[in-house]
Amino acid sequence: MTTPHPLPPLAEILDSAHVVALPLATRFRGIDVREALLFEGREGWAEFSPFAEYDDAEASTWLAAAIEDSRMPRPTARRELIGVNATVPAVAAASVPDVLARFDRCRTAKVKVAEPGQVLADDVARVRAVREAMGAEGRIRVDANGAWNVDEAEHAVHALAEFDLEYVEQPCASVEELAELRRRVKYMGIPIAADESVRKAADPLAVAQAGAADLLVIKAQPLGGLRRALEIVEAAGLPAIVSSALDTSVGLSMGVALAAALPELDYDCGLGTASLFTADVVDPPLTPRAGVLTVGRVIPDPALLAEHAASVDRRQWWLDRVARCYALLNA
Repeated sequence: MTTPHPLPPLAEILDSAHVVALPLATRFRGIDVREALLFEGREGWAEFSPFAEYDDAEASTWLAAAIEDSRMPRPTARRELIGVNATVPAVAAASVPDVLARFDRCRTAKVKVAEPGQVLADDVARVRAVREAMGAEGRIRVDANGAWNVDEAEHAVHALAEFDLEYVEQPCASVEELAELRRRVKYMGIPIAADESVRKAADPLAVAQAGAADLLVIKAQPLGGLRRALEIVEAAGLPAIVSSALDTSVGLSMGVALAAALPELDYDCGLGTASLFTADVVDPPLTPRAGVLTVGRVIPDPALLAEHAASVDRRQWWLDRVARCYALLNA
């Protein structure tokens, strides 16, 4: 991809780069430790943290976002506080109260479902435990990360409907499947939200144009930055929820800036995920207080950067990755 602003010299990025490895309290998305590369620009610190399995073409979009965030002022904030949801990994139902306790007074929970190796009964038990813990007024949304086919998704929506779902996020992988499922369950009044079908698609607007979703879940890094994300929301014309990609507090602050800049924000955002870590690079970390996050840039603590520095080999892996992605942006 190309960037809408001049690239800084690669050496400028590498000179201030810190690679960190942060442990998770509960295994999430198949990992126990989250790695990220942080660097400082004229506007502040930024994060580059595409998941390890992403190829350089996809990861370069994340680098474009980080460069923009480090060098350009953030869009004007329309609000100072952002409501966020608790995130419940695919844990056993008995572990749900301990997970929710990490998220201070969040009124909304996003529950991971369709975990490989588990069955629908596990999802039902987990969501039931969340509803019992949050009470009738709590808001519950589920996220399948595109793991179901249409028939499986329809069956799951019926099985989970008794828990008064706010929406179902990315139940199926393709835009066509989402559109078919949306037609099938529309009478139930449970909205369909698209995440991967936006951030991993060649055309992020295809899901809206196909009538395949009621809501968009957007993430600043995968979409190439704050400005590009705002453009996508405007063009799609659908309500948006800002979420994270399991970022450090540095990356989360960019997500908070995106949520603050949206013209409308009717849903709690998935930006409370620092609560899933047992360590961070900012003191205090950007975790929910009374269910909200405060808008503003954060500055890493040098002692925490040193304490949680990745191994020499992993640091070099990330520096090499930045160089390859930079070359793609500069082509």
